[in-house]
Amino acid sequence: MDKKAVKVLESLKEIYPVAKYMLRAKNPLQILIATILSAQTTDRQVNKVLPSLFSEFKTAEEFADSPLAKIEGKIKSIGLYRTKAKNIKAACTIIQQKYRGQVPDSMDKLLELPGVGRKTANVVLPNAFGKIEGICVDTHVARLAFRLGWTQNRDRNKIEKDLIGLLPKEWWHKATYLLIEHGRAVCKAPVPSCSRCGISGLCPRNGVEKWK
Repeated sequence: MDKKAVKVLESLKEIYPVAKYMLRAKNPLQILIATILSAQTTDRQVNKVLPSLFSEFKTAEEFADSPLAKIEGKIKSIGLYRTKAKNIKAACTIIQQKYRGQVPDSMDKLLELPGVGRKTANVVLPNAFGKIEGICVDTHVARLAFRLGWTQNRDRNKIEKDLIGLLPKEWWHKATYLLIEHGRAVCKAPVPSCSRCGISGLCPRNGVEKWK
């Protein structure tokens, strides 16, 4: 455990007390689908399509049996929608055939599903099942982990290993959303707003050549 890293997270928790999973999904299947859709796009864009999508498709079987074009039509405003629709249909087919329509609740089984990597699985497990097996490393988390000096790696799996070794397990889930909120609000790419950063005194600003 790194005490300075914990202090950073404690400070961020004071700044962002309600940082959490923001996609409008209510059950394991919805959380899985929403998280697949969220890759390389914003939560806001995903949330715009979810009500209509989940009104049309309520079970893994309905997704699996649907024509691909119908799923695409519901999510076409989302980036990479064709690939995501294909992955959703394929994942739901496996869920229906292999898991009787229930989203699996382990890392290994989730990673078997098309469109699901560790990042997605690390969102689904805690938010759908209350299980924490790792840390979700998205773009914001990767950027802030480097700037904070928590990792020197660029590969997300290696970053996750570094963070797991650095942070107590009780922070693994919360850290993701705290870093995402701070990345969106202040520690942006390519130039962070260090002059209005609440943790500037704890940050070595790795890789930051200039800041405001």
